[in-house]
Amino acid sequence: MSSKEKQEAQVALLRGINVGGKNIVPMKDLAEIFAGGGCRDVRTYIQSGNVIFRAPAAVLKGLPALVSEKIATQFGHRVPVILRSTRQIAETIRNNPYLKAGEDEKMLHVVFLADLPTVTAVRNLDPDRSPPDAFHVHQREIYLHLPNGAARTKLNTAYFDSKLATIGTQRNWATVSKLLELMRS
Repeated sequence: MSSKEKQEAQVALLRGINVGGKNIVPMKDLAEIFAGGGCRDVRTYIQSGNVIFRAPAAVLKGLPALVSEKIATQFGHRVPVILRSTRQIAETIRNNPYLKAGEDEKMLHVVFLADLPTVTAVRNLDPDRSPPDAFHVHQREIYLHLPNGAARTKLNTAYFDSKLATIGTQRNWATVSKLLELMRS
Protein backbone atom coordinates (compact mmCIF):
# COMPACT_ATOMS: atom_id res chain seq x y z
CA MET A 1 0.00 0.00 0.00
CA SER A 2 1.43 3.41 -0.93
CA SER A 3 1.66 6.29 1.56
CA LYS A 4 -1.13 8.08 -0.31
CA GLU A 5 -3.46 5.12 0.25
CA LYS A 6 -2.66 5.09 3.98
CA GLN A 7 -3.61 8.72 4.54
CA GLU A 8 -6.70 8.99 6.68
CA ALA A 9 -9.42 11.35 5.50
CA GLN A 10 -9.50 14.65 7.35
CA VAL A 11 -12.12 17.34 7.71
CA ALA A 12 -11.39 21.03 8.07
CA LEU A 13 -14.11 22.86 9.96
CA LEU A 14 -14.00 26.56 9.17
CA ARG A 15 -15.71 28.98 11.47
CA GLY A 16 -18.08 31.69 10.38
CA ILE A 17 -17.98 31.59 6.60
CA ASN A 18 -21.04 32.00 4.39
CA VAL A 19 -23.30 32.56 7.41
CA GLY A 20 -26.04 35.15 7.03
CA GLY A 21 -24.47 36.55 3.88
CA LYS A 22 -21.22 37.39 5.68
CA ASN A 23 -17.63 36.23 5.17
CA ILE A 24 -18.42 34.81 1.75
CA VAL A 25 -15.97 32.20 0.46
CA PRO A 26 -17.09 30.23 -2.62
CA MET A 27 -16.66 26.49 -2.06
CA LYS A 28 -14.85 26.08 -5.40
CA ASP A 29 -12.24 28.62 -4.28
CA LEU A 30 -11.99 27.01 -0.87
CA ALA A 31 -11.34 23.60 -2.44
CA GLU A 32 -8.63 25.18 -4.63
CA ILE A 33 -6.93 26.65 -1.55
CA PHE A 34 -6.74 23.17 0.00
CA ALA A 35 -5.52 21.57 -3.23
CA GLY A 36 -2.90 24.29 -3.62
CA GLY A 37 -1.79 23.63 -0.03
CA GLY A 38 -0.88 20.02 -0.80
CA CYS A 39 -4.19 18.25 -0.14
CA ARG A 40 -5.77 15.68 -2.44
CA ASP A 41 -9.26 14.23 -2.88
CA VAL A 42 -10.64 17.61 -1.78
CA ARG A 43 -14.43 17.88 -1.42
CA THR A 44 -16.62 20.42 0.28
CA TYR A 45 -19.88 19.77 2.08
CA ILE A 46 -22.55 22.47 2.30
CA GLN A 47 -21.64 26.14 2.19
CA SER A 48 -20.70 26.60 5.84
CA GLY A 49 -17.06 25.57 5.56
CA ASN A 50 -16.59 21.82 5.76
CA VAL A 51 -13.73 20.49 3.62
CA ILE A 52 -12.93 16.78 3.40
CA PHE A 53 -9.48 15.85 2.08
CA ARG A 54 -6.39 13.70 2.45
CA ALA A 55 -2.91 15.03 3.13
CA PRO A 56 0.42 13.86 4.50
CA ALA A 57 1.24 14.65 8.14
CA ALA A 58 3.77 17.30 7.09
CA VAL A 59 1.01 19.21 5.27
CA LEU A 60 -1.49 18.83 8.12
CA LYS A 61 0.81 20.57 10.62
CA GLY A 62 0.73 23.93 8.86
CA LEU A 63 -2.58 23.63 7.05
CA PRO A 64 -4.89 25.59 9.41
CA ALA A 65 -2.56 28.62 9.36
CA LEU A 66 -2.00 28.36 5.61
CA VAL A 67 -5.72 28.14 4.79
CA SER A 68 -6.58 30.95 7.19
CA GLU A 69 -3.91 33.18 5.64
CA LYS A 70 -5.00 32.40 2.06
CA ILE A 71 -8.63 33.23 2.92
CA ALA A 72 -7.53 36.48 4.55
CA THR A 73 -5.48 37.41 1.49
CA GLN A 74 -8.10 36.43 -1.12
CA PHE A 75 -11.33 37.35 0.67
CA GLY A 76 -10.38 39.65 3.55
CA HIS A 77 -11.74 37.44 6.36
CA ARG A 78 -9.82 35.95 9.27
CA VAL A 79 -11.21 32.43 9.60
CA PRO A 80 -10.20 29.84 12.19
CA VAL A 81 -9.65 26.35 10.76
CA ILE A 82 -10.02 23.27 12.98
CA LEU A 83 -8.98 19.81 11.77
CA ARG A 84 -10.32 16.39 12.72
CA SER A 85 -9.51 12.95 11.31
CA THR A 86 -12.03 10.26 10.41
CA ARG A 87 -11.12 8.45 13.63
CA GLN A 88 -11.68 11.60 15.69
CA ILE A 89 -15.10 12.31 14.12
CA ALA A 90 -16.12 8.67 14.73
CA GLU A 91 -15.05 9.06 18.37
CA THR A 92 -17.03 12.30 18.61
CA ILE A 93 -20.13 10.44 17.50
CA ARG A 94 -19.47 7.49 19.83
CA ASN A 95 -18.90 9.73 22.85
CA ASN A 96 -22.04 11.88 22.61
CA PRO A 97 -23.78 11.50 26.00
CA TYR A 98 -27.02 13.01 24.71
CA LEU A 99 -27.23 10.54 21.84
CA LYS A 100 -26.61 7.68 24.29
CA ALA A 101 -29.44 9.08 26.45
CA GLY A 102 -31.85 8.93 23.51
CA GLU A 103 -32.27 12.67 22.97
CA ASP A 104 -33.72 13.90 19.68
CA GLU A 105 -30.83 14.25 17.20
CA LYS A 106 -32.35 17.48 15.85
CA MET A 107 -31.51 19.12 19.17
CA LEU A 108 -27.89 17.97 19.26
CA HIS A 109 -24.84 20.01 18.26
CA VAL A 110 -21.09 19.80 18.73
CA VAL A 111 -18.58 22.59 19.27
CA PHE A 112 -15.19 21.49 17.97
CA LEU A 113 -12.37 23.20 19.88
CA ALA A 114 -8.96 24.06 18.48
CA ASP A 115 -7.24 23.31 21.79
CA LEU A 116 -7.78 21.13 24.83
CA PRO A 117 -9.23 23.34 27.57
CA THR A 118 -7.83 23.24 31.08
CA VAL A 119 -9.70 21.30 33.75
CA THR A 120 -10.11 24.51 35.75
CA ALA A 121 -11.64 26.37 32.79
CA VAL A 122 -14.12 23.55 32.18
CA ARG A 123 -15.07 23.49 35.88
CA ASN A 124 -15.75 27.23 35.75
CA LEU A 125 -18.37 26.91 32.98
CA ASP A 126 -21.88 27.74 34.17
CA PRO A 127 -24.17 24.68 33.80
CA ASP A 128 -27.21 26.93 34.39
CA ARG A 129 -26.30 29.58 31.82
CA SER A 130 -29.15 28.77 29.43
CA PRO A 131 -31.80 26.36 30.78
CA PRO A 132 -33.10 23.97 29.52
CA ASP A 133 -30.03 23.81 27.28
CA ALA A 134 -27.20 21.59 28.46
CA PHE A 135 -23.58 20.91 27.57
CA HIS A 136 -20.92 18.30 28.21
CA VAL A 137 -17.21 18.90 27.57
CA HIS A 138 -15.20 15.88 26.48
CA GLN A 139 -11.60 16.57 25.48
CA ARG A 140 -11.73 18.97 22.48
CA GLU A 141 -15.49 18.69 21.91
CA ILE A 142 -18.46 20.26 23.62
CA TYR A 143 -21.67 18.33 23.19
CA LEU A 144 -24.78 20.49 23.23
CA HIS A 145 -28.41 19.57 23.84
CA LEU A 146 -30.45 22.59 22.72
CA PRO A 147 -34.20 21.94 23.08
CA ASN A 148 -35.03 25.55 22.16
CA GLY A 149 -32.68 25.62 19.18
CA ALA A 150 -29.21 26.96 18.46
CA ALA A 151 -30.48 30.47 17.70
CA ARG A 152 -31.91 30.97 21.21
CA THR A 153 -29.20 29.50 23.41
CA LYS A 154 -26.64 31.38 25.44
CA LEU A 155 -24.34 28.36 25.02
CA ASN A 156 -22.69 29.73 21.88
CA THR A 157 -19.15 29.67 20.57
CA ALA A 158 -18.42 33.19 21.87
CA TYR A 159 -19.24 32.05 25.42
CA PHE A 160 -17.11 28.92 25.21
CA ASP A 161 -14.23 30.74 23.46
CA SER A 162 -14.05 33.35 26.21
CA LYS A 163 -14.32 30.90 29.10
CA LEU A 164 -12.06 28.16 27.69
CA ALA A 165 -9.41 30.42 26.08
CA THR A 166 -9.59 28.70 22.71
CA ILE A 167 -11.54 28.89 19.45
CA GLY A 168 -14.46 26.64 18.54
CA THR A 169 -16.81 26.08 15.66
CA GLN A 170 -20.24 24.51 15.96
CA ARG A 171 -22.00 21.93 13.78
CA ASN A 172 -25.42 20.37 14.12
CA TRP A 173 -25.65 16.62 14.61
CA ALA A 174 -26.90 15.92 11.08
CA THR A 175 -23.80 17.64 9.67
CA VAL A 176 -21.43 15.77 11.99
CA SER A 177 -23.01 12.44 10.99
CA LYS A 178 -22.89 13.29 7.28
CA LEU A 179 -19.25 14.36 7.52
CA LEU A 180 -18.29 10.96 8.92
CA GLU A 181 -20.22 9.23 6.16
CA LEU A 182 -18.43 11.30 3.50
CA MET A 183 -15.04 10.81 5.12
CA ARG A 184 -15.52 7.05 5.01
CA SER A 185 -16.63 6.98 1.37
